Amino acid sequence: MSTSLTSRRWHPSLTVLIIAGCLVAIVNFGIRSSFGFFTLPISEAHGWPRETFSFAMAMQNLLWGLATPVAGMLADRYGSARVLMSGAVMYCLGIIMMAYTDTAFMFNVGGGLLVGVGVAFSSFSIVMAALGRIVPPEKRSWAFGIATASGSLGQFIFAPLGATLVSAFGWQSALLVLAALSLLIILFAAPLLSQNTSSTQRSASEADLTMRQAIGYAFGHGSYLLLVFGFFVCGFQLAFITVHMPAYLSEHGISTEFAGFAIALIGLFNVVGSYASGVIGGRGEKHIPLAIIYLLRAGITAIFVLLPVTDASTLFFTISMGLLWLSTVPLTMGLVTVMFGTRYMATLYGFVFVSHQLGSFLGVWLGGRLYDQFGSYTIVWWLSVALGLFAFVVNLPIREHRAARFAAA
Repeated sequence: MSTSLTSRRWHPSLTVLIIAGCLVAIVNFGIRSSFGFFTLPISEAHGWPRETFSFAMAMQNLLWGLATPVAGMLADRYGSARVLMSGAVMYCLGIIMMAYTDTAFMFNVGGGLLVGVGVAFSSFSIVMAALGRIVPPEKRSWAFGIATASGSLGQFIFAPLGATLVSAFGWQSALLVLAALSLLIILFAAPLLSQNTSSTQRSASEADLTMRQAIGYAFGHGSYLLLVFGFFVCGFQLAFITVHMPAYLSEHGISTEFAGFAIALIGLFNVVGSYASGVIGGRGEKHIPLAIIYLLRAGITAIFVLLPVTDASTLFFTISMGLLWLSTVPLTMGLVTVMFGTRYMATLYGFVFVSHQLGSFLGVWLGGRLYDQFGSYTIVWWLSVALGLFAFVVNLPIREHRAARFAAA
């Protein structure tokens, strides 16, 4: 009788928490996915070379990565909700600075520093860490897939919204609308306050380690390092496409409206891809499908670069890449939990994500730098192909078992 009552009380709460986390992921990832549509109008309005905007977005991605382990440590210690809410405030202030600043330095402070840290503190990695602790182990990979798919749904919603706002009201007003929408994260994160704790509890199967010990032992684990190296490639590929794809399509005669629709399809189809990735990761080994994703990305990119840029080839690329876009994330987070458990999950995934964002920095910055130098993105496209092959190779030797130092005696 008491078990039945507990079940009835628990499951609605669990459902609300999952929905709340998904809504946070939609807003967080969705807003930043629209920034590529501001490359040309902001650069033209200020008379900046394309590298100036690219560098700010590259800094944003880098600081997103560097701040993620800090956000993870705070979430592991104080709970996810407070971290998510503070991130929303920084996110909002950074976007407002992007709208009003007229110097490259202050644009880097707003669009690079504040938005980057704000995104890190309100990101779906913090959401996934919260969900990872409240769902049973056999459903954990599925929950990671749901959270990642939600971020992709945000891209589907906000990419065309951003393009439409820029076309209808101008880039400055569009940024102010996005800044206001970022504060919805505070509302959506409120139910997660129930998960706040003074410290994260370990399960019976996990060793009793301090956070410092956990970090040190993780970086001495070979499979963890391979995962870190591979995730660098994911960041390079996604950030380059997110920031430079709109300009690339525009230069080849694709309209802004169609580009917005095509890029939105990345988000839509990645809802399918991320969910499927979470399901696959829950049924068997995770590193093999992860390696295959990188191989497929390399092949699809090579085909797109070799084809003429048309509406049809653009749809082929965005739909295909959409299925693979964030499908690496549930598998990567799943591998972290397999190796190290859930107690320091947000922290240890945070360090993997630093590598992802170092790749993002290079993808965004090199895209602008090499374009200004050669007048073309061709070199960066082929570099993306080569890196995809590299990631395929380094993920194959990963071993899926609990690291010895993290297993209970």
